[in-house]
Parts: sequence; structure tokens; C-alpha cells
Amino acid sequence: MPNSLLKISSLFLLLTCQSVFAQEVTTSHNKLLLNAELKLAEGSTLADGVLLITHGTLAHNKMEVIATLQDLLTDAGINTLAINLSLGIDNRHGMYDCQVPHQHKHSDAIDEINTWSMWLKSQEAGDISLMGHSRGGNQTAWFSDSYPDQVKSQILLAPATWSEAAEQNDYKQRYNKSLTEILTLAEQGDDNTWMDATNFIYCTDSRVKATSFVNYYAPDQRFDTPYLLNKTSTPSLVISGSEDNTVSDLAEKMADISNPRVEHISIEGADHYFRDLYADEVVEFIVDFMEKQQ
Repeated sequence: MPNSLLKISSLFLLLTCQSVFAQEVTTSHNKLLLNAELKLAEGSTLADGVLLITHGTLAHNKMEVIATLQDLLTDAGINTLAINLSLGIDNRHGMYDCQVPHQHKHSDAIDEINTWSMWLKSQEAGDISLMGHSRGGNQTAWFSDSYPDQVKSQILLAPATWSEAAEQNDYKQRYNKSLTEILTLAEQGDDNTWMDATNFIYCTDSRVKATSFVNYYAPDQRFDTPYLLNKTSTPSLVISGSEDNTVSDLAEKMADISNPRVEHISIEGADHYFRDLYADEVVEFIVDFMEKQQ
């Protein structure tokens, strides 16, 4: 038997026969190797369904909030697949190093979530639900807006909000430079144009492709998760923290959502990362929400 078939057969055997299963799995996308942490609940298989989890900005699937929630969710009987977005790097692990030139795009995540969704289906997974944290929450909502038929439900944990004025003000306060001027310069370039000594996301004096800068910073209402939720057809649970200083306007914006498919819960005292006992509260709300979708 060829090695590739043997690997798939071995994985299938593990998925169907073990009572507890946790392993890094891989797939390919645009000539890059993608990796993710797959965890199956005791006595469960992928056929019982899975929650696909996406991390936040320049982060990874082993950061505290993702790893903690994945463990708690698995203990609660929910199968999970926590993915690492490639951010343009082959088989990426850990936080993105700001010294590495940036050629990734915000919208790359939508295609990579789709690749993992297709991988799960190739493994004969049951219903696929999604969860995303922070920017990953926005990318998750963006994906479900683009591929509504692939998603049973979604949980958005402190998902990113956006407005053009807020983005410009944040850039000015963080870097003391005009975002408009740099964006105008970037828009004059193409995919072969590199910008040096450029402040980009959380990275100062970075080397960035012009098309990457434009993709992250050109005004687009879809960066605002509540905008996507106002018209979503996907059953959605949004969880915010009352002490979240990173996405501080989320609860206010959610108050204006009138979509009956969208539920919003604010956890008193929780910050952007839902540490310690707040993670247990998050999981309780997720379990209740997902049970209602059965």
C-alpha cells in the first residue's frame, strides 16, 4: 500500500477506534503545508460533528485562550479542530515573527478555513460548526457569509469590530503616522511591490507587500463583524467580555443587531482572553448553544 494511503488508513483507524484522540493533522493549500490540532471527545468520532476553531491576529492554535477552550470543549463532549493559519509560512507554528516579511492577507483565512472544511468532509466528518477568536472571529463570520451552506452554526468569541475612522485613529495613536498616506502609497503598488520600514498591524518597521497592506487596511465593511451578523443566515452565538479593552465597542454594536439567528452574551468581568473561570463560562454557553442546534 502506498505511504499516503497507509497514512490515511491509519488516521481513519485511530479516528474510529480510539476512545480519546488528539493529534496534529496536516493538509496542503496553495503549495503550503497547513497544520491543525484535532481532538476528539471520549467515545466520539468525526462523524458526530466537529467545531473548527480559528485564532486571532498573528497568533496560533496553542495560545492560551485557544488551547484552554479546546481542552474544555473536548472534555464537554465536543470534537474540535484548532487550525493554524499559515500567514504565508509553510507548516507555521507559534506566534508570527514580526521580522519575517509579510505577504499574507486578512482574506487568506477565508480560503484556509474552506480548505480545512473540505478536509473534514474528506474524513467523513458530520456537521461542521465554527468558532473564532478576535480577528479570527471576524474571519469566521466572513467565511460563513461566503459559504453559508457549509456551516451548521458559529460561535464568535470577542470578534473584531471596525470603522474607517476608528482604524485611522488607532493607526495614528499607535504609530504617529497617517494611515491614509501609507495606504495611498500601497495602492499604487502591485503584488511584486515591497514596502520597507512600514508599520503593519502590531509590527513596527516591517517589510510588507503592498497588496498585503491594502488587503488589511483598505476600507471594507466586512471587517466589522456586527455588519456581517446583521444579515447572516447562520445560527450565531457572540460572546463578549465586559472588561474587553481590545474590542471595546462590541457589546454596544451587538445591541443594534436585530437578526433572530444571532444571540449575544456578555460575560461580566471577562477581558479579551476569557482567562481562568471565564473560560468555563464560555464553554457552558457554547455547549448550551450547540445543543439547541441539534
